[in-house]
Amino acid sequence: MIKGTKRASMQTAQCIMRSRSSAVGKICATLTLVGAIGCSAFSPAAAQGLPLIRDTEIENLLKDYARPIFKAANVASQNITMRVIRADSFNAFVADGRNVFVNTGTLTQSKTPNEVIGVIAHETGHITGGHLAALRARIARDQTKALLVGILGIGAMVAGATSKTDNGREMGNVGQGVIFGGNSVITRGILSERRSQESAADQAGLSFLIATQQSGRGMLEVFERFRQQEYISEQQMDPFMRSHPVATARLANLRDSVEKSPYANQKDDPALQLRHDMMRAKIAGFLDQAQSVANRYPTSDKSLPARYARAIAANCSGRCDTAMAQVDALIAEMPQNPFIHELKGDLLFASGKSKEAVVSLRKAVSLIPTYAPMMEVNLAQAMLGTEDPALLDDALNRLRKASVNEEDNSTAFQLMATAYNKKKLEPLAMLSAARGLFIEGNYKQATIFAKRAQVGLKQGTPEWIRAEDIITFKPPPQEG
Repeated sequence: MIKGTKRASMQTAQCIMRSRSSAVGKICATLTLVGAIGCSAFSPAAAQGLPLIRDTEIENLLKDYARPIFKAANVASQNITMRVIRADSFNAFVADGRNVFVNTGTLTQSKTPNEVIGVIAHETGHITGGHLAALRARIARDQTKALLVGILGIGAMVAGATSKTDNGREMGNVGQGVIFGGNSVITRGILSERRSQESAADQAGLSFLIATQQSGRGMLEVFERFRQQEYISEQQMDPFMRSHPVATARLANLRDSVEKSPYANQKDDPALQLRHDMMRAKIAGFLDQAQSVANRYPTSDKSLPARYARAIAANCSGRCDTAMAQVDALIAEMPQNPFIHELKGDLLFASGKSKEAVVSLRKAVSLIPTYAPMMEVNLAQAMLGTEDPALLDDALNRLRKASVNEEDNSTAFQLMATAYNKKKLEPLAMLSAARGLFIEGNYKQATIFAKRAQVGLKQGTPEWIRAEDIITFKPPPQEG
C-alpha cells in the first residue's frame, strides 16, 4: 500500500532535485530528460521531489538482480542501494555512487529479469566510470564559462546601447548573440560528454553481464524499445542536442558484441522469472486503476501473478472480503511465500483486525530468509494497534533494531514515539518524533520536539547529542 494510508508494504519517501545555480539551471533542465544526473542530490529527508516507494519484495528482487553485477564491477563494498521511483516512464539513473534509481515503469514494462538486469548493468557502468563526478566537474567548469559569456554579452550590449556597427546593425544584438550562442555551445559540449558516457556505460554493462554469465539480449530489447519511441522524433531532433546516443546507432554498436558473447542465449531461471512476474503484478495491483488491472489480468488468467494482482487491486478498491479469500487461496498454494502472508497482514490491519494482523505478519517475518526492516516495522505497528501492553516491549525492540538498520525510515521513528509515549518515557518519545520529522524534512517541527526532548535528557548522553544535532542543523538554502 502507498504511504498516506500510514501502512505497510509500500511507503513513499522523497528526493531533493535542485539545480546548483541559476547559471546552470537551463543545462540541468535539459539533463532532467535523462534522469537529472549531475543536477540532483538524493535525500530521504526531503519533502519535495521524486516519489520513492518502499517494498521488501521488490527491493529484495532488485538486490538479487544487482548483487552479481556489483560484484563483477568491484563495487559490492560500496553498499549501493536500489531505489524505486513511482513513475510510468521507462527510465533508470544514478545520482551518486551510492544509489541506483529505477522507475516502476521500467519494472512493469520489462518482461524478463534479464531486461532489468541489463539496465542495472548499464547504470553500474556509470558508477564504475565515475561519470557523475566527471559530469559535475564539467558543469562546474562550464558554469564559469557561462558566467564569462554572460558578462561579455552584457558588456557588448551596454557598449552597443549607443553605438552601431559599420553596416548600421546594433551592437546590442551582437551581445545577445554572444550570450545565446555561448550557452548553446556549452550545452552542446555537456550533452556530447553525456553521449560519450552513455556509450561507455553500454560497453561496461555488457562486460558485467558476460562476467556473470548472463545474456545481453535484455539490454538490446531495452534499446529496441527506445528505438521505436524515437522513430518519429529521430529526424526532427538535432543529434547534437541529445543527451543519449541515437538508439539505432546504439543498437548497432552493441548487437554484434552481444551475439558474440558465449552467453547470448542464456535464459533467466524460471523461479526468477516467476518472482519477476509477481513483482510486476504487485506494482500493477497497488498502483493501477482497478479496471486496468482487470484488463491486464482477467479472471480467465489463473496464473499466480494474475491472482496476486487481482487480490491486491480488490483490497485497494475496498473489497476486503473478496481480497481475503483470494489471498488465502494464494497462501494455500504458496505457504512459504512471506510476501503473501505480509499482504494478508496488511489486509487485516486495514480492516481494523490488529491481533489477526500480528499473526500473519509474524509468519511473514519468520519466512523471509534475510532481515527485513520494513516487515519488522509493519509487525510492530500491528502490535501497537492491538493496545496489548504485553506486546509493547516486543514492538519497541523491533522498531529500535529497524531504525538502526534503516536510519532513514521515518515511520519507524514515528512508531517509536508512540511506543515510548505508551511507556510514559516522554523525553525519548519527543526525540523519536523529532528524528522522524527530521527525516521527512520538517526541520522546524523537528527542532521544536528535539528541544522538548533535551529538557528531560541528561546532557552529554547519546540521546541528548542526537537532539542537539537536530537543533543545530542548518538546512541547505532553497534555490530558485
